[in-house]
Amino acid sequence: MSDALFLGIDGGGSKLRVAVVDAQLTPLARQSAGTANPSIIGHGKSQAHIRALLRSTLQQAGIPPEQISAAGIGIAGASHLHSRGWLLETVATVLPNVRLVTSSDLEIALVGALGRRHGILLLAGTGSAVYGCSPSGERLQVGGWGYLLGDEGGGYWLGMQLLRGIIAAHDQGRGLTELGAACLAELNLANTRDLVGWLYRSKEVTPARVAELARLVLHEAGDGDDEADKLVQAAAAHLAGQVDLLRSRLDYPAASIAFAGGLLQADNALSAAITGRLALSKRPKALHSPAIGAALLAKLEWSGL
Repeated sequence: MSDALFLGIDGGGSKLRVAVVDAQLTPLARQSAGTANPSIIGHGKSQAHIRALLRSTLQQAGIPPEQISAAGIGIAGASHLHSRGWLLETVATVLPNVRLVTSSDLEIALVGALGRRHGILLLAGTGSAVYGCSPSGERLQVGGWGYLLGDEGGGYWLGMQLLRGIIAAHDQGRGLTELGAACLAELNLANTRDLVGWLYRSKEVTPARVAELARLVLHEAGDGDDEADKLVQAAAAHLAGQVDLLRSRLDYPAASIAFAGGLLQADNALSAAITGRLALSKRPKALHSPAIGAALLAKLEWSGL
């Protein structure tokens, strides 16, 4: 066991990340590349990206593929047989005869953050979701429906709440608030009407771009802007409420809680508000990255734990 080596693949988010660790989870190599999401770049390019990054990471570690004891793979939609089968086939070409363990991107983030399977993960980035696993192995998810159906409290939601507040103020004849003016300045827009062209006609305005406006909200809330603080408190109420709902459904009131996602990985107005609502003594900090969480999950499966 002491000389066993494990590999983790984090396919969640906008980047592909790979890590190789020893039995103590000490990183031997870590690399990242752009998205490998086949729905964005196509299956052919996605397979090429994954295989190239796997080979490059193994080369960096100076380890031949056959020395890997097990590999963990965390991707969004891992529960779909087509996605799982396609990914296993892709990885197996680089890691033949290696045990492969597939999971969701949320599970590997939880395992990495807490160093074990059970607990609750709150994720808030472009979107939002809460995932939990009880000591008995029951797994549940709340939220994570995507920006069109939900993801309340996430970056896109916060960005859209900001934009809706600007147009509501315009319709009511109240003019721009300080937060609204700061938003238009960041977008390099002359007036509220210009939001229509920016949002509906620009090919560059993706959900991730709208979600970037959340950082403006957090910054202004931190500087004492009341309007921004109200948006942050609304987001915190949504996210903390989802954690409480999942805790109740899992019947796991003592669950350790982990934070993940770009909005919660630093001390800011949102992470502070959620920390307070959940009665935590301080913002939870992850033990390991999701990629190392995937490697740890592979280790646990390989060890029969």
